[in-house]
Order: sequence, then C-alpha cells, then structure tokens
Amino acid sequence: MRTQWTPNSWRTKTALQMPSYEDTALLARIEGDLAALPPLVFAGEARNLQASLAEVAQGKAFLLQGGDCAESFAEFSANKIRDTFRVILQMAVVLTYAGSLPVVKMGRMAGQFAKPRSSDTETKDGVTLPSYRGDNINGLEFSEEARRHDPERMLKAYHQASSTLNLLRAFANGGYADLNRVHGWNLDFIKDSPLGARYEDLASRIGDTLRFMAACGVTSESVPTLRRTDFFTSHEALLLNYEEALTRTDSLTGEWYDTSAHFLWVGARTHQEDNAQIEFVSGIKNPLGLKCSPAMETDELLRLIDKLNPENTPGRLTLIARMGHDQVEEKLSPLVRAVKKEGRSVVWSCDPMHGNTMTAESGYKTRNFEHILQEVKGFFAVHKAEGTHPGGVHFEMTGQDVTECVGGAESISDEDLSSRYHTHCDPRLNANQALELAFLIADELKHIGGDPNLHTIEAAAAE
Repeated sequence: MRTQWTPNSWRTKTALQMPSYEDTALLARIEGDLAALPPLVFAGEARNLQASLAEVAQGKAFLLQGGDCAESFAEFSANKIRDTFRVILQMAVVLTYAGSLPVVKMGRMAGQFAKPRSSDTETKDGVTLPSYRGDNINGLEFSEEARRHDPERMLKAYHQASSTLNLLRAFANGGYADLNRVHGWNLDFIKDSPLGARYEDLASRIGDTLRFMAACGVTSESVPTLRRTDFFTSHEALLLNYEEALTRTDSLTGEWYDTSAHFLWVGARTHQEDNAQIEFVSGIKNPLGLKCSPAMETDELLRLIDKLNPENTPGRLTLIARMGHDQVEEKLSPLVRAVKKEGRSVVWSCDPMHGNTMTAESGYKTRNFEHILQEVKGFFAVHKAEGTHPGGVHFEMTGQDVTECVGGAESISDEDLSSRYHTHCDPRLNANQALELAFLIADELKHIGGDPNLHTIEAAAAE
C-alpha cells in the first residue's frame, strides 16, 4: 500500500544528486524562509499549461521548450532574459506557420539552476573538490569555499527567479511579443544568414499571411491577442529542499502545487521508481516531464507513467526522449509503440542535446549541430512510422552569440569554441543556430499539421 503523500514524504526515500549540507540548522532556517515567501507561479497558470499540453497530446498543438543549461548568478541580466525569450518567440512563429498548429512556449528559465553530475568530485592539478552542481548549490570557481554546498544560495536563486518571471510576464503581455515584430526579427535573421535563400520562401509566405490578415482588419491594434502570448517556465525537479519549500496548497482546489515553476521534469539520473524525485513529483499537480534515455526499458517506463499519471490525464505527463542521433530510431520506437498499445495519454518531446555531447580535440565539451538535427529527424521518423504525434522539442539554447556547439550555417569549428564559450555546464545552441534549427524542423513539422500550403488566419494568429 502506498503511504499518504506529503510535500516532505520524499525525505523517506533514497535521494540521488542532492547536496550535502554541513550546517543542518542553517538549512532548516533557509527552508523556513523560503516557505514564507510568495509563490513564484500560480496554480491556475499551471492548470492553463496542462490544458495546452492536453492539446499537444491530442495532436492539436506543438511544444517548444528551450533555455539555459544552467542559469547563473554572474550572468543574470535583463538583456540575457530578453534575448532568450526573443529567440523562443522567433522559433515559435516559424513552427506555428509550418505546422498550422499552435505552439506552446516554455522556457528553461526562472529556476533552472541545479544540475546532476556524473561524479561527486572534480580533480585539478592534484586537488580534489566537490563538483559544481549549479549556482543554487555551490559556485563554479575551483576553490574550497566556492564549492562548499551553501543553503543560502537557494534564497538568491528564488529572488533571481522572481525577477526573471516579472520581466518575462512584462515581455509576454506588453507588446514585445507582437506577431509583426517577431516576423521582422526573422527577416533580419534571414537577411544575414548564409542559408537565407533556403528560408526566404517560408518567410515570404508568413509575410503574405500577415498582410492578408491586416487587409481583413486583423491587426495587433484590433485584436489585442496578437500583441501578447502565453509563456511558461520549467526546470528540473532536482534540489528537493527548494521544491518542497515552494509547494503550496491551492486555495481553490485544495491540491498541492509546486509554485517554483509551471512545469517540472525528472532527469534520467534520478527517475528511479522508488526514489525521492519521483516520489516528490508524483504528488504535485503541476504538469510533469520525464527524461527517457536509451537505457529506459518499456516495462520501467509504463510503471513510471502509472505512478506519475495514474488517471491518464491528457497534458499531465510529457516524455522527453534524449537518445542520441545514432540510436534514436532503435531505442525510441519500442517505447512509443508500448505507450500507444497501452493507451497512455502523453506528450512526446525530443531532447536532441543530451545524447549528443562530446569532447572536442580542444578539450571543450561540445555538440555537433548536424547530430542534433539528425536526432530531431529520427524522432519525427519514429512517430511517422508508429502513427503517433511528435509533440515537441526541448533545447538547451541561449539568445547570446556564444560558440559552444560546432557546425550550423555559421560553420563554428573546434578552433572557434574558445572565443565565446560561456556556459556553466553543457554547451548550448546560440541564437542563430536555434533559429536555423527551427526552420529545419519546419520541414518536418509541416507534414503533420495538414496541407503544408494551407495556413489559416487562426493558426498564424496563434502567436
């Protein structure tokens, strides 16, 4: 028999990838301080997201989830938030038009601080220290003081997340997301891109649609929804002390919601069925994600689905496949087939980043743009073969002009990586690479949203 769930019932389970805090009294005080702070998001917003994801699960929408590998305190700025938000909007417009489907926009933002690591320690020049686990746990600098697990960092993470959310809400609702503005940004990208001619046709057709809408009186002045958009936040449910402290009872329904983000996911290193992270997310009502690695077995996945979505509620659970470009079709196909056979309602999303990480000759950790694209194409091929909906994509990206992933139209090489390699953890697509990939995904997506030449006003206006 399952014991009754509470926000702290995870503490009775094995908890992997968690920090070791030396000062337990300080930790308890910080947890209490966090519990007394206002929620970052609201239960009604999480329910709205779940309703949108239910549309994705039913093949009527597409999920675009992207943002930082790991947010940092040092690089926090309004411009950085704006630039990442802007690229996600640009990608969404391209994908909306190509697929004639609304795009659900979700950022790895306002809480994506903690990161799982393959080793608890790191050694440099004969000195061994705790691994960097994200700015809400310890610091990136290789020193004993910086690498100490410090619970007070959770408070700084909360306040940075709060500021990020305030700015995102202002951008989403204050006119920055105007459809015509975003299309203009895409035209600027096409003009400067080495592959501009390849994208010119799609951009031209989007422009024709906007002009037709304007001629019919459908403008951002006459239809305010064209000036705003819904934008949701997400992060990995890893640091459970933080997540528990921000879990609250919804006054309308009496149900528990983790108010640190609209959407939480459990990573491939912590999705053991009887461990702490799965125990925690099983009791909150937020929509959830589950990373699926090549090691995932069908029986294991079905048991996890039953635990995380026992009522088979559409939009409740997103399965995020991260298989690697060379085995996505082999490893993903049996999972998709089994889930479909058992009648489980899920969103299938493709994470083409985490299975394609490699170390370049220069020593930098990187990802090859072509491998990322190959995994996306393999993901779509699996769903086409199985008769299921390829529901979304999940990227680590930034709006900044970094050089962390090799390849793409800019032909970033191994030698280029050192020039603007700024990530605190894993390599991210830069703004141009992310938008380039959106145009390439559009070639796949246009075949699942109906006639690729038929784009209704409603679909174009969804952004």
